[in-house]
Amino acid sequence: MFTKILNISMRSTLIVVVLLILTRLLGKKQMSQLTYFNYITGVTMGSVAGDFISEVNMPVVDTLASLIAICILTELNSFIVLKSTSYRKVMDGDDIILIKKGKIIKPALKSCRMSVNILLMLLRQSNTFSVEEVEYAILETNGSLSVMKRQQAQPIIKSDLDIKAEKIKNLPREVISDGKIMKVNLKELNKDEEWLKNELRKNNIESVKDVFYAEVRSDGTLYISE
Repeated sequence: MFTKILNISMRSTLIVVVLLILTRLLGKKQMSQLTYFNYITGVTMGSVAGDFISEVNMPVVDTLASLIAICILTELNSFIVLKSTSYRKVMDGDDIILIKKGKIIKPALKSCRMSVNILLMLLRQSNTFSVEEVEYAILETNGSLSVMKRQQAQPIIKSDLDIKAEKIKNLPREVISDGKIMKVNLKELNKDEEWLKNELRKNNIESVKDVFYAEVRSDGTLYISE
């Protein structure tokens, strides 16, 4: 019994390491960007990995060969999708306009097998609560909904009021976490620990250990949460 448990544990560890390596080689892609092909290959890889763990007599070489073959097919598919427009349309499909100038396009809704309730839910997720506010709503190939609001429904921005926007010096970066200095982030901001400590003293804080969280804002100033 102990031998079987040890064997399963070792096979589980091996397959997790292999899957991590292969997925890293395949590149970074968010879940929302996955195509149907990526989804199918992901499910297939999971199935092969599950069989390898549960079937203790399955050879390691056979499993590795299967996973590598799936990865090669995935990379080949991605390459052809980039190079061929017609193949890309077959594999990924086209985006579909569901709303045009405040009117729901019923045939488009029917073609993608989507109910009005689902469409309204996707609109609400885009902070749009009325179809009338929508100039265009497009169902993307990854299943997400892109919404362009009508001019009168769009929020006012600073340029509309002739307000000068502040220049962004950098992306906000965490520089202190739980009393410890994030030296890498500080270096990326071209700042040193002496600058950080001086900024803390300006806020009557003598020790970094007294700070739970601090970040350099986009305008270069320091935000502190003790």
